[in-house]
Amino acid sequence: MWTIRFCDEFISDFEAMDKGVQERLLGHLRLLQSSGPSLGRPHVDTLNGSQYPNMKELRFTERNAVWRVAFAFDPYRQAVILVAGDKAGIGQHKFYQRLINRADTRFANHLSRGEKNV
Repeated sequence: MWTIRFCDEFISDFEAMDKGVQERLLGHLRLLQSSGPSLGRPHVDTLNGSQYPNMKELRFTERNAVWRVAFAFDPYRQAVILVAGDKAGIGQHKFYQRLINRADTRFANHLSRGEKNV
């Protein structure tokens, strides 16, 4: 089993999500917890354009919303959940640019704090 954790900044994002989205995300996180980095398409894909080569995205839909959840494995082998967004109705380039920028910033903050699972 792999450790999954939310970065500090993602906790309030998660709490603001619709309960259905929360449940769907938690289901995908259970898959990630059991499979770790070997979980691939259609559930996970690499995020190109990140300053971190191991930046990934969980992919799922919920009520016509197309969700992408950025995460990366840290040096402690934890999958750190960083940011999520619904890309439906938004230009793909603009959506991913925002998602990746926020994910990179949050992952850098996580790494600078040297956080282990708490």
